[in-house]
Amino acid sequence: METTDAFIGLTCVDCGETFDAEVGSHRCPDCDGILDPEYDYDAIDLSHSDLESRRFDTMWKYEELLPFTRDSAVTMDEGATPLVECPNLAEQMGVGRVLLKDEGRNPTGTFKDRGQTMALTAAAQHGATDVALASAGNAGQAAAAYAARADIQSHVFLPTRAGFTNKAMVNVHGGDMTVVEGRIGDAGAAYADAMEDEDWYSVKTFVTPYRHEGKKTMFYEIAEQMDWEVPDAVVYPTGGGVGLVGMHKAAKEFRELGLTDDLPAMYAAQSSGCAPIVKAWEEGTDVHEAWDTPDTICGGIEIPDPGASPMILDALRESDGGAVATSDEDILDSAVAVAQQEGLEMGATCAAAASGAWELAQQGEFDEDDTVVLLNTGTGNKDDDVLRSHLMGMGV
Repeated sequence: METTDAFIGLTCVDCGETFDAEVGSHRCPDCDGILDPEYDYDAIDLSHSDLESRRFDTMWKYEELLPFTRDSAVTMDEGATPLVECPNLAEQMGVGRVLLKDEGRNPTGTFKDRGQTMALTAAAQHGATDVALASAGNAGQAAAAYAARADIQSHVFLPTRAGFTNKAMVNVHGGDMTVVEGRIGDAGAAYADAMEDEDWYSVKTFVTPYRHEGKKTMFYEIAEQMDWEVPDAVVYPTGGGVGLVGMHKAAKEFRELGLTDDLPAMYAAQSSGCAPIVKAWEEGTDVHEAWDTPDTICGGIEIPDPGASPMILDALRESDGGAVATSDEDILDSAVAVAQQEGLEMGATCAAAASGAWELAQQGEFDEDDTVVLLNTGTGNKDDDVLRSHLMGMGV
């Protein structure tokens, strides 16, 4: 495998065993725990000037802190997304600055591209001919796109409620799509049944060790875009929590390397119709309880049983952050408000970050000079029908 010099291998977050990347590819073979890429940070010599001298054109500019070399990557120049100033939101929230990290500018329109470039690079280097996953929508579209780029067949299991754009583009990219009646859990069950009979390489979240590793690059970019200052808070729309876990890891890495001085407070924002992380946070537990009856229009974060909840909750605690849930109505209202006041198009699901930030501000969670970063994890046109229907319902 074409790996970077400092990449040691994959360490199980539960039992602590480390495996060579050529041997370990998915979950821990000893205890079925999540595997996390590990590095020899003493072998990494990076300065601000080193990074600033490189073009801000793709997330792979940070390759020393990634498992695979830039030259070996299955890539479409994902990442390098803008961090947009939002003065109207800052004034309304009563904080110093609000910045929106706009992941809708990625090749397939969401931050899922950061995870799939890494996962498909691993799949290609392991010699996979077929990859598979269950997805609420966007990750399936991204997997089909990057599989096409790598000349690998993709098998995508989506619930009926997945958006039309996702379904259409899986087909357009040549993916083998199975649409399953119901919600993400039903799609996951169909995927699991198929995996018992097929020798497919999984690119499912927290099954492959690499999707959260790709998404950590969002924080690298935020830190560089802020001239190496750390935001006071990062508010993230949370379902499986992959990006939140990844960004928290990245923040610790930059601090250890002396590139930044502190950790941002990480906040998980969920819909009140499916908020297992918020419930666990409020109850002070180390792991969530599965949400019995999920009921939210925000399908991208409707994850009733997030398997990595201990990692999410650890990140919230270690960063002195928190968790917040708001109603679907508030979330959709926030998407419209951001579009009308700042011109930025947030996905319906992604607007949980804006809605959550407004709620946190009202709770007094932020100081008046704080810098708050909102993660817009996907472009608004993925959910244009949902947003326009809500707008019409508002009588606008």
